[in-house]
Amino acid sequence: MKIKFEELKEQLLREFKGGKGIVKGRMVSDDLGKIMRLELAKGTSIGMHTHTTNSEMVYVIQGTATCTMNDEVEIVHAGECHYCPKESSHSIANNDAENLLLFCVVSHQ
Repeated sequence: MKIKFEELKEQLLREFKGGKGIVKGRMVSDDLGKIMRLELAKGTSIGMHTHTTNSEMVYVIQGTATCTMNDEVEIVHAGECHYCPKESSHSIANNDAENLLLFCVVSHQ
């Protein structure tokens, strides 16, 4: 099934997972997981949260993400991927001037 994100209603996620600012997002979900297209302006972040029943793959389409996972910081550029395995905690921030565009897949386990 082809997912047409442009047909999904854009959601404004204020202080998403305890982060800063407003994350713009389009997503689709079911019992098996969630697929999201997220946009973070400069200074916006997704707060630290733990994946207790799932894992998450975050592909950076545009911009640079500052990802913190289990107290380690990594910089993830466009074309690169960040992975948060089950039972790990992570946060994502946009500290760059360019908007950060992410494609995220959360798979329930």
